[in-house]
Amino acid sequence: MPYRSDDRLELALRASNEGIWDWNLVSDEIHYSGRILRFFGRRREEMPNLFRAVELVHEADRDLFVTRIEAILKIGGEDLLAMEPRIRVANGSGEWNWFRIRGVVVRDAEGHAIRVAGSMINITPRKLVEQELLEERHLMRLLIDNVPLNIYFKDRESKFKLVNKSMAKWNGFGSPEDVVGKSDQDLFSEDHANEALRDERKILESGEPILGYVEKETTAAGGEAWVLTTKMPLIDRIGAIIGTFGVSSDVTELVRTQQSLAEAAAALQRRNDEMEEELALAREVQQALLPHDYPTVPAGAGRGRLKFGHRYIPISGLAGDFFEVFPIGEHCAGLFICDVMGHGVRSALIVSMLRGLAERIHHLAEDPGEFLGQLNSGLSAILTEAEMTMFATAFLAVIDLENGELRYASAGHPAPIMRSSEGEAGVLPMGGRGKGTALGLFPDATYESQTLKLSMLKQLMLFTDGIIEVENQDGEAFLQNRLVQAVSEEECSGVDQLLDRVLDRVLAFTESQRFDDDVCLLAVEIGED
Repeated sequence: MPYRSDDRLELALRASNEGIWDWNLVSDEIHYSGRILRFFGRRREEMPNLFRAVELVHEADRDLFVTRIEAILKIGGEDLLAMEPRIRVANGSGEWNWFRIRGVVVRDAEGHAIRVAGSMINITPRKLVEQELLEERHLMRLLIDNVPLNIYFKDRESKFKLVNKSMAKWNGFGSPEDVVGKSDQDLFSEDHANEALRDERKILESGEPILGYVEKETTAAGGEAWVLTTKMPLIDRIGAIIGTFGVSSDVTELVRTQQSLAEAAAALQRRNDEMEEELALAREVQQALLPHDYPTVPAGAGRGRLKFGHRYIPISGLAGDFFEVFPIGEHCAGLFICDVMGHGVRSALIVSMLRGLAERIHHLAEDPGEFLGQLNSGLSAILTEAEMTMFATAFLAVIDLENGELRYASAGHPAPIMRSSEGEAGVLPMGGRGKGTALGLFPDATYESQTLKLSMLKQLMLFTDGIIEVENQDGEAFLQNRLVQAVSEEECSGVDQLLDRVLDRVLAFTESQRFDDDVCLLAVEIGED
């Protein structure tokens, strides 16, 4: 049996979950299908005319609802009705549901609406999803418009589909919409635009992002800036690449700071190179001033009775330690050793001053105490004039072969190690006021000369404190007593062997196998007549 047209309509409505309504405007009666009654949870006799009962329409939708009804009811008005209001349903909770309402108007010959018929369906689930999507879209837009980054999306033709406010402002546009449809060629110089286009085509072809690189942006007007950029493929829901998107941040100040620092570093390096050249020259001068030939004592002898040797180990380019060996008359020799506080340029300057002062008063060296007193007076005057606080320790030993005695004096310096003719080693005795006062501290300081018979002496070793202040792994210093032990071992054949053995013993003791301060050793051996 064939279906009637109204049967087909019913089947279609069931399939679409829609209900139908028919409003007779002449009698003002309205008919609802059963599905609509179920939408509202009402019996037929309880169901009001929704198009008259506007109080059931949500306040936010009410004005539009009334306007649409008025538009179809007026003479010659609209013939189609379409709206999606929220209407209160009678399910006990009084909740609001969205309904999609569609209708067609039937008019008489004069244009009066006499009947309106249409369909209605509950679209609440769809509307709720739309609301969630709108909220998510709002939050996403709120985020991208307020982060301090330039964000953009492009199609496969590298034209902007969406940009955030920061991106629009960065490129001089009033709103993000002003940038949509444009490309980099509209914003930047040709070189920069072409480079960006190459990057984006590479991403479209490979699907690989370009992450975190710094690029220079040049605007069409010639402005320049540096940005940290990340570009990625824009992929749709089915995995197809439909464009690119990117994030960039302004790092112009950082780049300019780095460039300034690089320029400053280069200038500093040039200055440092110049200083290194000057320091190298100063080192060469300082090394040149060290004794390379020892005096022959007694003068005129084929081979002198005194054999000298030294070891000089500065830990920096310019040392604060120095020594001299000089003749005093025909039968005497002076051994002078000095240790200036610290090391480096300031100490090297004091060394130069002391060298000059010592050279001027060599004639006073027969009396070591007088020599140190004059040296202290001169250094103190220089330091006072220069308003500097520095000091130096010093020791002068004078070997007098004619009178057979050793005369010596100390200005705060460690006492030398002596080895007697019997092979015993010990510290050179310091009577009276002992070590004395360091040079440069008290202008009026005096120094006492001591005397020892040469017959009691075979070898004498002067040293600076860098040799005895080294420490082992337990933090224990080498100290003078171990230095005495190193000298007192089996007799060495000459001062060079003695000095090498002492250095070997000290370095074997240290944890670092190196010295932390300048080291100077000066030795003399007294031969037979």
